[in-house]
Amino acid sequence: MTTSKTAARTPSPRAVVTTLAFCGIVVSLMQTLIIPLIPGLPGMLNTTAANASWAITATLLAGAVVTPIGGRLGDMFGKRRILLLSLAAMVAGSVLCALTDSLTIVVAGRALQGLAMGAIPLGISIMRDLLPPARVGPAIATMSATMGVGGAVGLPLAAFIAQSANWQVLFWAAAALGLSCLAAVWLVLPESAVRTPAKFDGVGSLGLAVGLLALLVPVTKGGGWGWGSLPTLGMFAFAAVALLAWGFYELRIPAPLVDLRVSARPQVLFTNLASIMIGFAMYGTSLIFPQLLMAPAATGYGLGQSMLMTGLALAPGGLVMMALSPVSARLSARRGPKTTLILGALVIAAGYAVALFLNAEMWQVIVSSMVISAGVGLAFAAMPALIMGAVPVTETGAANGLNSLMRAIGTSTSAAVMSVVLASMTMSVGPLSLPTLGAFRVTFTIAVGAAVLSAVLAAFIPRTAAPGGSDPSMRPAKQTAPAT
Repeated sequence: MTTSKTAARTPSPRAVVTTLAFCGIVVSLMQTLIIPLIPGLPGMLNTTAANASWAITATLLAGAVVTPIGGRLGDMFGKRRILLLSLAAMVAGSVLCALTDSLTIVVAGRALQGLAMGAIPLGISIMRDLLPPARVGPAIATMSATMGVGGAVGLPLAAFIAQSANWQVLFWAAAALGLSCLAAVWLVLPESAVRTPAKFDGVGSLGLAVGLLALLVPVTKGGGWGWGSLPTLGMFAFAAVALLAWGFYELRIPAPLVDLRVSARPQVLFTNLASIMIGFAMYGTSLIFPQLLMAPAATGYGLGQSMLMTGLALAPGGLVMMALSPVSARLSARRGPKTTLILGALVIAAGYAVALFLNAEMWQVIVSSMVISAGVGLAFAAMPALIMGAVPVTETGAANGLNSLMRAIGTSTSAAVMSVVLASMTMSVGPLSLPTLGAFRVTFTIAVGAAVLSAVLAAFIPRTAAPGGSDPSMRPAKQTAPAT
């Protein structure tokens, strides 16, 4: 590990947390920004619904690929520098989308927006580098909560703008928010002194990108292509071969993009496996609840709400996540982040169990989403603490990026599985084909199972809390010799 010259300015912990949390909220907002436009996208872009869906898929794919790579670049060249580049890409992508109605350019712009998805794990790593040890736990919990707050606030805000103004205004607003983030990071945050001098693993980065794309494209497109079709099965097979080859290569070089030996440590491995299941379970609130709320009353179960009212109904969930962030930090400090992760997973399961039996009234859906969000908030706050308590301080960016990737794989897989269930159990309401109530109950049951499985996986995480029950992320991580 090397240290650069300490920055002359030392911002207050409050300024660091506020700046990074604001960036986290804005980046998370990008994920829900386009949801209100989905029904009208084919007409807006003069294309088919299948082609228009690439405007959503591009952000997911770009974010999944760049997150672990951006974390490693941050460890090597400076986390603030890579954070600024990520935010600049988001601004550029937003401006591209705002200036065109061409599908190709919108997809490119949405991919650039996706490059900012690494900002949250980078922000968590910056907090560990800049904040006093006693402030790291609460700060991580706050930063983790921004993933829910951005999505929850973004949905009604985007719906309001989409209903009251031209759709390009959404992207101009995103660009303005991105510029605000850039200015705040530039003015407030110094560069972290923690660096990992090494040669960048370009071959490993390319291999990971190819493998992830080959895995996630059929996951997100399999419903349209057909799960048994040659393109879907062929890409899955290619992904398996590519990722195995990538792993073999990473184990043989001195400075890998992802240190798989560190990732195989039980605390890291089981945290990442539990993260996949948490991401899987979490996605139901984004996919299932809006469809339930907006289904017409003629279905016998639908609540007939507009997109704006649906967004407002789900917004309290994000506020619950933020309100619980100090609670999750205190719980992790006293009982360890493993306990917090298990509790969070069980709370998510309880929220879906409530939705399984109580879904006939709008307030019941709101309560269910708030309980699920509370569990997600607890789990999201615990996962970075577990990861950073198990990896060298010089690898926190890459390790947090990999953990974020695991959650993204979980959400992508959840989208595919839930969509298949909802599309296979349908009823006709006039000219519309809509999911049955039984389909929603099956998805809730699957989500309960995923959350319970996450708790089981988390139970295998070794306890490494320091005496007195302090959060392991507060302790200095074991140092490793820099790769050369």
